[in-house]
Amino acid sequence: MQDRSLERGGFLLFLALVTLALLVVVLPFAQPMLWAVLAAIMFQPLFRWFLARNPARENQAALATLLVIAVAVVLPAFIIGSAVVEEAAGLVVAFQEGRINVSDWFEQVQGLLPANVRASMDASGWGDLAALQARAQEFVQASLGLIAAQALAIGGSVFGYVLAFGIALYVSYFMLRDGRRIAEAVLGALPFERAIADRLAERFLGIVRATIKGSVVVGLVQGALGAITFSIVGIPSIFLLGVIMAIASLLPAVGPAIVWVPAAIYLLATGAIWQGVVVIVSGVAVIGMADNVLRPMLVGRDTGIPDWLILVTTLGGIALLGLSGIVVGPLVAGLFLASWGILREQREGSPVEGMEGA
Repeated sequence: MQDRSLERGGFLLFLALVTLALLVVVLPFAQPMLWAVLAAIMFQPLFRWFLARNPARENQAALATLLVIAVAVVLPAFIIGSAVVEEAAGLVVAFQEGRINVSDWFEQVQGLLPANVRASMDASGWGDLAALQARAQEFVQASLGLIAAQALAIGGSVFGYVLAFGIALYVSYFMLRDGRRIAEAVLGALPFERAIADRLAERFLGIVRATIKGSVVVGLVQGALGAITFSIVGIPSIFLLGVIMAIASLLPAVGPAIVWVPAAIYLLATGAIWQGVVVIVSGVAVIGMADNVLRPMLVGRDTGIPDWLILVTTLGGIALLGLSGIVVGPLVAGLFLASWGILREQREGSPVEGMEGA
């Protein structure tokens, strides 16, 4: 009996080590593999639609789904990304050459403020134009510099990005075709009750769909509406501002207003009255309402995660993982809450859903 326990312990140790080794080996391609899994989850209904028309041709259905992903998602992303990088690089050069002067904008806005407000700003140090210009231009150049630096990094490692993209498409193909069988095998191999595994899997899928539909899609819509608005009123760098608005839409309460409110103030301060009014109307009635209208339609049900936790985990995920953190952060939070909820139910003696009568 002791020998069997020793053998079992040795096997579990080997299993842990080989699993860790596998994770280390695939770590350089973790992000493309993650997005491949997410794409397979989101486009699984489309794959099933193609498969229903040719039930015996899973390979063709997976290829057709990949073609739709490439045309509807990947190609527009490359086009918009190239435009954003070009605009960001141009703005960095403009700041460095002094063609954009933040203090001039600030003076125009400050001149429209009441005297008592200007006095309060002077008393608090916000009226020092030279200091504000230095801080503002340093912040903007640093922010835009990150985008430009990323562009240089992409250009310097084209082979790595092409390889990662190819792996993402390759893995997406198999995840679309064999995803359900792979998921079933993984759930069956997890070292806890199947009902708990099923519940966590359901939670995983729900959070992924809710995050991508409710955050990514809504953010893209708000960013697109912002870019269209800025194009109408003649504000330059519309792709860059649209992407910033899409990212800002992740922030509760303020969201895209971080971008369009300063833009409206600048337009009004420089005498572009109708342009400023258009930005305000669009920001409140169109961009702002898009979240309230689209999110319930796309998500369908609440993720069960508090807003403050979604904000913290999303920002933390972005800080750690970049773009992938938009999904990974809330996903970790959701699984954390679900796991502790299951533990609480077990300690209270109430059965986990799916385990009644087991």
